[in-house]
Amino acid sequence: MSISDNYKIFRSQLCTIYDEIEAEHITRMIFESVMNISRLDIITHPNKELSLVEKNKLQQCLEELIQQKPVQYVIGFTWFYKLRFMVNEHVLIPRPETEELIAATIKELGDDAKNKILEIGSGSGCIPIAIKKNAPNTIVTSIDISESAIAVAKMNAEHHHTDISFRYFDFLDRKNWNSLGKFDFIVSNPPYIPQREYEVMDNNVRLFEPASALFVPNHQPLIFYEKIAEFSIEHLHENGKIFLEIHQDFGKQVCAIFNEQRFTTELKKDIYENDRFVIATRSH
Repeated sequence: MSISDNYKIFRSQLCTIYDEIEAEHITRMIFESVMNISRLDIITHPNKELSLVEKNKLQQCLEELIQQKPVQYVIGFTWFYKLRFMVNEHVLIPRPETEELIAATIKELGDDAKNKILEIGSGSGCIPIAIKKNAPNTIVTSIDISESAIAVAKMNAEHHHTDISFRYFDFLDRKNWNSLGKFDFIVSNPPYIPQREYEVMDNNVRLFEPASALFVPNHQPLIFYEKIAEFSIEHLHENGKIFLEIHQDFGKQVCAIFNEQRFTTELKKDIYENDRFVIATRSH
């Protein structure tokens, strides 16, 4: 069977669970990233036959995708802030909205070589690595409660030649806080989805991405923001700033948490016009 025929069959199979545009996009990603076959190859050599090894590899990818496994996990990487990151089931797949969080942070950093940054929730390392690549003089510490996630983040940091201190750390346990020191900036995209929303989420998210990086208890949906505010009283320098990604339904509540601690806050929308970010500044 030719490359062209395989491409059409693969895409048609994906159309059973995805719309045509997404099925085309995923098919192209698989052929280019896994099979090393570009769209141009298919156009210029449509009748070329695939080897048995290639056919088996393609079938394996299709079986995983039909189960709604995210294509980023199937190919093993994704792109974020123009950088390529290895991803697997131990880390969240970075979202486009989070790039906006990075852009706002980098803009605020400027050229100050002395800035110390704490990033809470390493995941794939996409946030601290993107910051370090664009503000190389910063001193970045990144923490996560998942040792598996830290392992992925360290590999990505090595790939991008970024010097970041990754630490296994339970941030919700305040007795650990004193070991972190003080910072000029704090950045975090913490878990913020109430557990009750699990059933309404897409299968590719709830069945494959790490729940610990997504969900919080229904009775404590703002627990990470409460802890970050409390931590910042002693561990953020005066005029220091906090950049947070939030659940779109809790923008005002998150602002209120920091306002109570005498922070000034700004609630910002994402590209989809949803409340998505809070920037909090510590007053004198």
